[in-house]
Amino acid sequence: MWSDDTTWGGEFAPMEMESIYVPAGLNLFVDVDRTDLLNAVIVEGSLIFAPDTDPTHQRSFDAHYIFVRNGMMEVGTEEFPYTSKITITMHSELLDPFLPIYGNKVIGCRFCTLDMHGPVREPSWAVMDTTANAGDDKITMFEKVDWKVGELIGIAATGYEGRNAEKRTITAIDNANVNKPVLTLDKPLEFKHFAATQTFGSETIDMRAEVALLSRNVLFRGNPETSAINQYGATIFLHSPGDDSLTARLGYIEMTDVGQAFKVGRYAVHFHMIGAVHKSYARGCSTHEGHNRAYTIHGTHYLRLDKNIAYHVKGHNIFIEDAAETKNYITSNLVMKTVRSMSLLNTDQSPAGFWITHPDNAFIDNHAAGSDRYGFWYDLQEHAMGPSANINICSQNAQVGEFRNNAAHSNGRYGLRIFHNMVPRKYPCLPITRDWNNTADPYHANPPITANFNGFTGWKNNRNGAIAGTVGDVRFNNFKTADNLLAGIEFELSHEYFGGPYAGVYNAVIVGKTANTEDLLSWASPHGIITPRTDGFTIQGAKFFNFNWNDAASLGSCSHCFHPAATDSGARTVRMSGLEFDASVTKKIKYQYPWKAIFLDEDGSLTGKGANTWATPYYAYHEQPECDFATSTRAVYDGVICDSTIQIRRLAFYGRTPSANFAGMGMKIMRYDDSIMSAMDANQTKDYLAD
Repeated sequence: MWSDDTTWGGEFAPMEMESIYVPAGLNLFVDVDRTDLLNAVIVEGSLIFAPDTDPTHQRSFDAHYIFVRNGMMEVGTEEFPYTSKITITMHSELLDPFLPIYGNKVIGCRFCTLDMHGPVREPSWAVMDTTANAGDDKITMFEKVDWKVGELIGIAATGYEGRNAEKRTITAIDNANVNKPVLTLDKPLEFKHFAATQTFGSETIDMRAEVALLSRNVLFRGNPETSAINQYGATIFLHSPGDDSLTARLGYIEMTDVGQAFKVGRYAVHFHMIGAVHKSYARGCSTHEGHNRAYTIHGTHYLRLDKNIAYHVKGHNIFIEDAAETKNYITSNLVMKTVRSMSLLNTDQSPAGFWITHPDNAFIDNHAAGSDRYGFWYDLQEHAMGPSANINICSQNAQVGEFRNNAAHSNGRYGLRIFHNMVPRKYPCLPITRDWNNTADPYHANPPITANFNGFTGWKNNRNGAIAGTVGDVRFNNFKTADNLLAGIEFELSHEYFGGPYAGVYNAVIVGKTANTEDLLSWASPHGIITPRTDGFTIQGAKFFNFNWNDAASLGSCSHCFHPAATDSGARTVRMSGLEFDASVTKKIKYQYPWKAIFLDEDGSLTGKGANTWATPYYAYHEQPECDFATSTRAVYDGVICDSTIQIRRLAFYGRTPSANFAGMGMKIMRYDDSIMSAMDANQTKDYLAD
């Protein structure tokens, strides 16, 4: 027992800035309410913190370093959580001595077991039932919560500014309706927080503000005197080489003033170059006021992150580092108010709630609610990098693990971004064949693999709900988007394979604007879906609502074709079927530069002219008897619609001269320029065309 004098040889317990060594075979039981500020605590046996029987009882423990090597540190377990209150405060400053690898102001864990558990809190985060306006000091929750008076909560932004999330303390709880509790806040809200599930036709979209419980009874923090001022907080650094060489289990603890800005590797919780960690997890934990990321998964596989919260943390919050990490299971986490960091990777200046460098990980039921740039960012690398560098790991071409029922809103750019390339195939590091059924092709045994992104909701993002860069057979299934300023969904480049398959959008609900639009920018005239500047793309089953304002349109063409120097020449073919437009949609198509696109309507749901009909921009030579080019048609379709008796095709010549291609060929050019043609005789016309 720490409180027993015999533990210390009949002398005094450790005093200010003394260090402690807990040898193997010794279990040191911390049963005192407070300790002096210690220097280093080196644990090769066990360091166990005991709760008091009174749940309101407070204990504290202060140190510069805690290093657990071949030992165990326990602050409650999953089965027997720490039931009273404890605050573990780490001290040290930037220039203080470092433990090699692990740093300072740290709990370091090597070949160890680290257990830190408070009681389960249900839910760790939830959504509001009704909208709260600026000036309100009460919010109504959608479900029963076990939250208490005096605890701290975070309320997500629901507009275009992700930093409008707010922290408040609960001062009263009205449980007259236990399933819809009303929380009174310590001060009025500064911003509106929207909360509604809106219905469009037979479809609904959930746009309710998230609320997170930030308080826990087990608190791990940096010292409050200097951590925030210097952006130099506490860290938990978990490292030993070898699969399952350590076990770290964090459950329902609070971490604040954590992470050390300007220092690579010094994150709130860092799983570093371990390998498989089948027995490790972080569950129901709260991280707020973080100065350098929340959870970094580095050279680590099979980690579980579940029901955690990150609020106001700098840089990428949940961070997969080297593009070698796989099979991590990341579920039901809420990341709010992600802010840029100017001191880490370049990409941290445009941070994501979830930064993903290898696709073979599972992301399920997570919410990215407000970031300076992105919600979910698949920033896939050509090969594994950093300490995991390996040319035989090709993450851009690897299979997608799982992406299901995630949501992103109030982000500075995109809710979901796939960048640069995602072209999954059976053997990621081998070339893919255009025709994998052709046995004469040496790569015919390396077909593309379908990557399914399922059930994503993206709303109130300053550019797109979701965007994909260069993709293979990547499919967005059952996406819902609303109130995004540039587009609901956009694909830039898609691969076309012999006979398919086709990247595309399947069964989407795309809303131009909702009831949450008083801050919709006056200049915005978004698209529902912007199609790629390549062939080989499908839209199958998409419903469009409320594209009836400011030249907004359901469909657009030629993604990122902004300038001749940076664009394809256009006229790419997109296949469409199963489209639905509500009565409010006034513009179905708004083509983008270079205003050459071909939309093949496979079932007539776009044009209303039957199967295998066409929509394309208006040019005088498109005034054909098979096409409708009336002014009223052009207002809705931004061009002409043509029946199935004709074909519309792209024709392009590269590195050729007209005489080499057309010599001896009969041609008919219609409506090229009537004023010139009418002034020429037959021979002059022939010479003009030859020129």
